[in-house]
Amino acid sequence: MTRFILIWGGLLAVAMTLSASPSARVHYVGGTLSQLPAKASGTLHVGDEDGFTFQAAGATIRVPYRDVNMLEYGQRVSRRYIEAILISPVFLLAKRRAYFLTVGYTDTEGKQQAMIFQVSGKEIRPVLVSLEARSGRKVEYQDDEARKSGKG
Repeated sequence: MTRFILIWGGLLAVAMTLSASPSARVHYVGGTLSQLPAKASGTLHVGDEDGFTFQAAGATIRVPYRDVNMLEYGQRVSRRYIEAILISPVFLLAKRRAYFLTVGYTDTEGKQQAMIFQVSGKEIRPVLVSLEARSGRKVEYQDDEARKSGKG
């Protein structure tokens, strides 16, 4: 009986995970939106059929996928100099990667808008796949390193 409960509990957990709306914790780095402060932390919800939503700093921005006209992905790699000085020279061998997603779209007034998000490395692939599939736009990669990390 306990085994039966564990199996059903596991299946229920997997089903809930798969049916959950894909979302990612991101940082709004900047863009053209005046209602969002730079470096605002928030949640990017990309699971809706009609559009994606970004919630941060008391604001909710919803963009219909049909209005998205550009998706760009890139990364910045930097050495960990501060950690090397403060903790250990071994950190000079480590690289820190920052993953950036730029979404360009036309707003309801017909003006071009852009949002730049910093996304964690663990969450970038599902976000890219969802945005690409739902918007019908191909992701433009800034370089070969970004292409490798974005496509898996």
